[in-house]
Amino acid sequence: MEIFEEANIGSVRLKNRIIRSATFEGAADEHGFPTASYFHIYKNLAAHDVAAVITGFTYITRNGKAMHPGQAGCDSPEMISSFSKLTEMLHGYNCRTFLQIAHTGRQTLSSVTGCLVVGVSSKKSEYFKEIPHVLTIPEISGLIGSFGKAAILAQKAGFDGVQLHAAHGYLIHQFLLSSINNRTDEFKPDPATNVGTFFLQKIIENIRDKCGHDFPILVKISASDDYKIRFSQEQFLHLIDFLDKMKVSAIEISYGTMDAPFNIFRGDFPGECILAENTFYKRKSPFYKWIARNMIFPSMKKRFFALQPMYNLPYALLARKVTRIPIIVVGGFRSGSEINHAIHDCGIDFVSLCRPFITEPNLVLKLKNDPLYESKCVSCNQCAVMCDSLHPTKCYHHQSSTHSSSA
Repeated sequence: MEIFEEANIGSVRLKNRIIRSATFEGAADEHGFPTASYFHIYKNLAAHDVAAVITGFTYITRNGKAMHPGQAGCDSPEMISSFSKLTEMLHGYNCRTFLQIAHTGRQTLSSVTGCLVVGVSSKKSEYFKEIPHVLTIPEISGLIGSFGKAAILAQKAGFDGVQLHAAHGYLIHQFLLSSINNRTDEFKPDPATNVGTFFLQKIIENIRDKCGHDFPILVKISASDDYKIRFSQEQFLHLIDFLDKMKVSAIEISYGTMDAPFNIFRGDFPGECILAENTFYKRKSPFYKWIARNMIFPSMKKRFFALQPMYNLPYALLARKVTRIPIIVVGGFRSGSEINHAIHDCGIDFVSLCRPFITEPNLVLKLKNDPLYESKCVSCNQCAVMCDSLHPTKCYHHQSSTHSSSA
């Protein structure tokens, strides 16, 4: 396989094998509608030959919103018009687009959503710290229907498909993990595999009932995590086997949960930026911030992995052995040679990138002109921390980045 050849995700034809992975935009209004800044971000990407974009995660219900300001939503028919303009613009550049739909579950704050925090169990997130209301069977059925309704809205708005966010510790992921899911009803982990796939199965079935079997469904998963009882390689392979049996359109492989967020994306730990902008630190006293700098942060950093090139590729290779469903791998790709290694040498169908596209929306064109080109992204992670701010996502290391949403 070659980087710059056409390839399919389900019935959707992509012009090359490089995808913009879901990236939080921080550019929707208070009601979840895309603003001009949101359109600006996507126009910059589509105009520079990226094959497809997966939107940042959009909420399907108000109680499933993230704590970050500026999240887009997909919970009302009124949103179809705005998203239709987005998909029309992207398709004008021959750029395919998939709407990522999600529910945060326990990984949010009731002070932000105005709703009870809910979860698969009463186990609270180490990071968000609110004890969730345990979802009842009728509530779970309602959420399954909400995922289906969001998919219908996406289809009507012209999206080429949807991606289910089953990674990073959000609600679907919470059902998958036996370390969190301690239910004893039909949504418990499968005794044979110790993976809680039934919730995800019902969501996929609901979307197909509503949108038809030809509407592509992508699924993003975390290959493992950082809990004391980790999601094992055996469980990961069981999950891949389940997705293979469900005949999803593509599987994107990531890592981790928001309880150890820097192990999702890796790189630098911008402590001063965290103290200034993070929801849990910015209003703390100067004395507490001193403690954070000198005691809390040094301890936290011991839990985080160093950035390694292509750090999720080993998991993608494991998945490749047991399924022919298209595999997308994200994480640590910073050069044309690394992308070529995954696609040409290893037979992975697609490589997706996040932070490099924040720094350089025209990265694909640069790779076309120079196959060995290396991204300017230094993984400083200021962009990730600034998701807690009121500013649309942009590169803070290279202030002249064309991703900057100044329009």
